[in-house]
Amino acid sequence: MSEKVKRPLILLTNDDGIEASGLRDMYDGLKRMGRVHVVAPAVNQSAASHSFSLRKPIRVWKLRPRWFAVHGTPTDCLLISHHGILKRSIDLVVSGINDSPNLGDDVLYSGTVAAAIEGAMLGMPSIAVSYLEAGKNRKVAVELVRGLMPLLLRGLLSRKTLLNINIPATDVKGVRVTRLGRRIYEDMAIRQALPDGGVSYTIDGEMSFAETRGSDFEAVYSGYVSVTPLHLDMTHHREIARLEKAFRKLGPL
Repeated sequence: MSEKVKRPLILLTNDDGIEASGLRDMYDGLKRMGRVHVVAPAVNQSAASHSFSLRKPIRVWKLRPRWFAVHGTPTDCLLISHHGILKRSIDLVVSGINDSPNLGDDVLYSGTVAAAIEGAMLGMPSIAVSYLEAGKNRKVAVELVRGLMPLLLRGLLSRKTLLNINIPATDVKGVRVTRLGRRIYEDMAIRQALPDGGVSYTIDGEMSFAETRGSDFEAVYSGYVSVTPLHLDMTHHREIARLEKAFRKLGPL
């Protein structure tokens, strides 16, 4: 008798919340490829970045088999899944599909990307997937992840590396492996007087980007899927020698 093949355990999460259409898109595409567990924020956590709920009770609702709503951040979802809900090792983390892009400096603010970062920190193959425009090229997004799955499970990514994937809104010409571009935030703090005499500020504004060859922006806005490898080591290695020299000049403290 042949040994039963172990189906991979796939953790699906996001930052748009448990009711987001992109989450459903990815679930529908992956549910037959393994044991898919959905552990996602109960409400929208966009721009939550890598925040998590330290030393606070986090309520979790089981909505239906393998679907859990977490009253916390995307990072909370990963930590609770890894340390609490699931009874075996997670083979793959998929975060998304986010309903808007995560390009360039967006990755510093994105809860979608933060969930994949946490997965990589925990030693799991992890990817973040985002639409340029919600729902456009859904089939491309799902088929790309389905095609990547065997490679990811066989060790495509090196240690502490994750993939940040963005899907264009136009006809897809192909896939480009890219580097992060530079987002330009034209933020404003909009002031409003409150009835009690206080004030509030709403941070909002327009966004653009620097046109840079080889960037994720160039790829996506040219009709290509952008796949950007991100590494968790934020050390600026080329600066170490220069800074060591500068500190030697300072002398003993």
